[in-house]
Amino acid sequence: MLFGNEQQKQFYLPRLAKGEWLAAYALTEPEAGSDAGSMRTNAVRNGESYVLNGSKHFITNGGLAQVTVVFARTDPQAGTKGMSAFLVEKDLPGFSVGKVEHKMGIRGSQTTELVFTDCEVPEQSLLGREGEGFKIAMATLDRTRPCVAAQALGIAQGALEYALEYVKTRKQFGKPIAEQQGIQFMVAEMATELEAARLLVYRAAMLIDLSRTDPDLRFSKESAMAKMYASEVAVRVVDRALQLLGGYGYMTEYPLERMYRDVRITPIYEGTNQIQRLVIAREALR
Repeated sequence: MLFGNEQQKQFYLPRLAKGEWLAAYALTEPEAGSDAGSMRTNAVRNGESYVLNGSKHFITNGGLAQVTVVFARTDPQAGTKGMSAFLVEKDLPGFSVGKVEHKMGIRGSQTTELVFTDCEVPEQSLLGREGEGFKIAMATLDRTRPCVAAQALGIAQGALEYALEYVKTRKQFGKPIAEQQGIQFMVAEMATELEAARLLVYRAAMLIDLSRTDPDLRFSKESAMAKMYASEVAVRVVDRALQLLGGYGYMTEYPLERMYRDVRITPIYEGTNQIQRLVIAREALR
């Protein structure tokens, strides 16, 4: 949507919007996680095509997506300015799925390794211009980090709601534990932190919407703030919600243990929260 030409948009976007196709985003590699500039996957020009060699790691929808945006080096000497992005379709020769990861949480989402062995991609599959790959990757992450923040927020909201129902019915010392001041303080802190996170998420989303008509509007800082704060709040809230259920919270019979496992990924993927802090500091000091 951001960098595709009209032909690419007309071909891919209707299929994706209708749910006929899934998409994937392949940036991470075994040696290039937070340091995307260290990627080793390369794309060599060969007449009217590019030949891709390398591998990608921890790719959401890997092996399921009909089209994957793959980042590769087209100029090994140019650092981040030597990266390019390609629209790679699933059935191309030389494109295969490696290891399917068995994860602690988010098990409903497939995460895999992708392998490229002399995978020939037509030149019209280049997304944007050659050398714009890093720019494309970062512009995309600015817009998807609030989505991870919203995911964290939703898990935490569900955990809080479940815990609230539980503490109103669970009795100890002759009355519902919701009437115990220590429990009330926990609930107050959880609800307040969640509301603050929600406002950060909504503000980032609002700025992204406004940027459609104001291309000079910057929102990297707000996007990183939303992702960092909401994910860390969510981990705390789900942890406290599980605590409120006591021993029951630890049992697979109750949903809190799954929420606990699922929410733990949110401070890690779409850029670790250590990277978010670097982004926020850089923008604040600009």
